[in-house]
Amino acid sequence: MVTRTYLGKPVPKVDALAKVTGAAQYGADFTLPGMLYARMLLSPHAHARIKRLDVSKALALEGALAVVTGDDVPPPPPPGVPEEPSGQSLSMGDLRKLVLAKGRVMFQGHCVAAVAAVTTEVAEQAVSLIEVEYEPLPAVFDPEEAMRPGAVLLHPDLFTSGLGGKATTPSNVATHLELGRGDVAKGFAQADVVVERSFRTQRVHQGYIEPDSETAMVYPDGRIVVWATTQGTFALRDQIAPLLKVPKGNIKIIPMEVGGAFGAKSYARYSPVIILLSKKSGRPVRLTLGRDQVLRDKGAPATVSTVKVGVKRDGTITAIQAKFIFSAGAYPGSPLAGGAMAGLGPYKTPNLKVDAYDVVTNLHRIEAYRAPGAPQANFAIECTMDEVAEKLGIDPLEFRSRNLVQEGDLMPNDTPFNRVGYREVLERVKSHPAWASPLGGPNRGRGLAVGFWRGGAGGQYSCTLMVNGDGSFSLLVGTVDLSGTRTGLAQMVAEEFSVPVEAVWLDTADTGEIAYTDESSGSRVTYAMSIALQQAVQDVMGQLKERAAAKLKVSAQDIEYRERKFSAKGAPDRAVTLQELATESVRGAGSIMGHGSTTRMQPAPVFAAHVADVEMDPETGRARLLRFTSFQDVGFAVNPPMVEATMQGGASQGIGWALSEEVMFDEKGGVRNPNLLDYRIPTAMDLPMLGTEIIEVPASGGPYGVRGTGEAPIVPPLAAVANAVTHATGVRVRELPLSPERVFWAKRQAGGSQPR
Repeated sequence: MVTRTYLGKPVPKVDALAKVTGAAQYGADFTLPGMLYARMLLSPHAHARIKRLDVSKALALEGALAVVTGDDVPPPPPPGVPEEPSGQSLSMGDLRKLVLAKGRVMFQGHCVAAVAAVTTEVAEQAVSLIEVEYEPLPAVFDPEEAMRPGAVLLHPDLFTSGLGGKATTPSNVATHLELGRGDVAKGFAQADVVVERSFRTQRVHQGYIEPDSETAMVYPDGRIVVWATTQGTFALRDQIAPLLKVPKGNIKIIPMEVGGAFGAKSYARYSPVIILLSKKSGRPVRLTLGRDQVLRDKGAPATVSTVKVGVKRDGTITAIQAKFIFSAGAYPGSPLAGGAMAGLGPYKTPNLKVDAYDVVTNLHRIEAYRAPGAPQANFAIECTMDEVAEKLGIDPLEFRSRNLVQEGDLMPNDTPFNRVGYREVLERVKSHPAWASPLGGPNRGRGLAVGFWRGGAGGQYSCTLMVNGDGSFSLLVGTVDLSGTRTGLAQMVAEEFSVPVEAVWLDTADTGEIAYTDESSGSRVTYAMSIALQQAVQDVMGQLKERAAAKLKVSAQDIEYRERKFSAKGAPDRAVTLQELATESVRGAGSIMGHGSTTRMQPAPVFAAHVADVEMDPETGRARLLRFTSFQDVGFAVNPPMVEATMQGGASQGIGWALSEEVMFDEKGGVRNPNLLDYRIPTAMDLPMLGTEIIEVPASGGPYGVRGTGEAPIVPPLAAVANAVTHATGVRVRELPLSPERVFWAKRQAGGSQPR
């Protein structure tokens, strides 16, 4: 067994003091001399033609120094010249239309114009002076309706992409994803029991605390600097450059602290607007959204899902067929693959067929949300599996154990699983009081759901490690810290060089300081950066050993490092200290720095299981969560308390999705609840203590066996809570959230007890 000093230990967050004292700078904290403030004019219509747009009165207002519209965004390439890829699910062409509307508005809240002024009050007044004449057009909001023949066509140039290529007639379906193996018809014919059910989820918001806020400055020589609240500095730069037709080398993205993102701060939604305003005004410009606009502008997609499962009497699955419809909003890019992979990943079946559809509607465009697509698909799959187990009379945990995937089994895309800890997760659940203890009361129910995230694969991640003259280390990484990754990476350096964590200074570099690095997303940061960091550590260690060998007059291969000393093998008294070599590195011997970069990583699959206990009010249909426990294979917990916090955070978000969260739209596509009073995120008053059980089955790749922990915790809660509510009430509610009203009406339709 490996004995470690810092890894696997509860080390305090290295940036905790800066954050709790207010020293850490977030986007809205940042100011520059002469800075202007931006405000946007948003469309009141879900779909309309812009007939006239007059900004003259706004420009005449004293203190309003610049106005931009869709005419200020450079046009797309000429016909026949391909558009540069955005690197995101949203294409560059659609990003151009989304940033500033031109010709048509596609959803309520679509930005029509923006103003930069000396104060926010002047900017708001200037916005109110802009005159727009609209011609309202028919709109469509429901994805199923949008798919029907004769539906309002949002984009005449949108043709469905699928396995057979592109369709020849336009539609509101951007993509038809198909996955499968075997023969599902044959599989269902072999089944003793077949269950088919349909489910709905509503749009929810990511719920980050910090509003979107960015500052931009265009200098006289054409250089552009953006102080950004973003998940990926290079991704942001690489979207801005082709969009505004500026060389990438002329753009620097400086990352600010991020007060929550969960996938929703990946696109260049606002940077192009403030860059254009800065260019016109010659002054730095900052845009900070109000909470109402934050809630109107982002969100995870609503879905309609149908799942069909065939099983033998012994519980063996013979076939699974699923259909997932994702509502993307006004522009394509739903997380179809993530949903299909995650929802069906935990189950072994010889016959599988998945159809997933990315559908556009006249609502604001969706963004990624922690395990994009997975919670919605998992809700449908896990509720159906629970019903299958009930029909067979098999314990829900035992049913899942009989059909679990193991190393060598195929993912839904037919990629074999490498090492996984799924069985170990289920075994821990089986022996845990959260599952084994009695419920102890009437109107109570216990629900189980499992979840999966592919984890780890893809992307490029870079870092630079430097030795300082006092024997401490400076680590520059290209990844933005969203969930305490700085601390984990500092622990790794401290472990490798036997120095205190306090002796490792870690900073997120801007795009001019580090090699290309992909965004912080997909549970990849700690896993991927551990591989890049291992390379940098080996680079630095090799240089130090070479210098120690020269001083000790032995071969570098004969140098050992232990407790901050380099010594010759077999002669521990012949040694030179890390401190000596560090001092010499700034006194003429030359700096010591190492670089690491990784581009090819094995998947590090993550499996989780959640158990929820609820108590239902029989008169109102209100669910009270009594107990909730998360079980997850994390590979190796670099910092256990931080891993637990990540698991608890995902669970709380999923619980909110299950019970109370829903972006509500009116009949015209407007958001009815754009505030945190009416958009009900769970608080400490709504949640019990959230239990966590860490399972450690090392991943196949990486130096420590780490698996990303960020995505999987939000995948099972929706179904775990729904299954608990079903077992407490005897009624299956197949639409989220499980509000008291939905539960009440479901009970009435089922003939259950009613309030007096």
